[in-house]
Amino acid sequence: MPNNKTTNRILVGEISGAHGIRGDVLVRAYTGAPEAIASYGPLADATGQRSFTLRVVRVTSKGIVARISGIEDRNAAEPLRGTKLYISRDKLPEPASAEYYYADLIGLRAVASDGSALGKIVSVQNFGAGDLLELKPGDGTETEFIPFEDRWVPAVDLAAGTIVINRPELTGSDDEESEEQSEGAEVSGEDDRS
Repeated sequence: MPNNKTTNRILVGEISGAHGIRGDVLVRAYTGAPEAIASYGPLADATGQRSFTLRVVRVTSKGIVARISGIEDRNAAEPLRGTKLYISRDKLPEPASAEYYYADLIGLRAVASDGSALGKIVSVQNFGAGDLLELKPGDGTETEFIPFEDRWVPAVDLAAGTIVINRPELTGSDDEESEEQSEGAEVSGEDDRS
């Protein structure tokens, strides 16, 4: 879940579009159980000016179909597309030991095992193979992704605002790797001819 530290709000979902003619909306939920998004009570937009009370109609593979109190037809639902839905951080239960909300990780100062500064965590992503921390190095170079696993992230100290990172070392260059692969192909080709 992305973070909004200035107002202590957490992004829990986004309205991705209208659904049907009765004013239902399709919501992409960022909660553990998608249907739990409605259990947090009224959700606010990014400005905090509008409030939305959701009632889950059903869960689909594309997201949650929900009704929003006061939205009665598709014409009223359409302008809500892209609306991000937030809740106050204090409405969330405390995570179990060694578990973290994405929002709590974003903004942490990243340090190496020896305490030297590496930069800061600017986002947490998951492309399907596990959580990745996006590290923005302090030297201004491009961001890099660090697997959020004990091997690469041995310690998180939310109170101190730090996270210890062991950067994965890259071995060899692409040219060396390509050279090794082509040598292997030549050997393999010789064996096939005999």
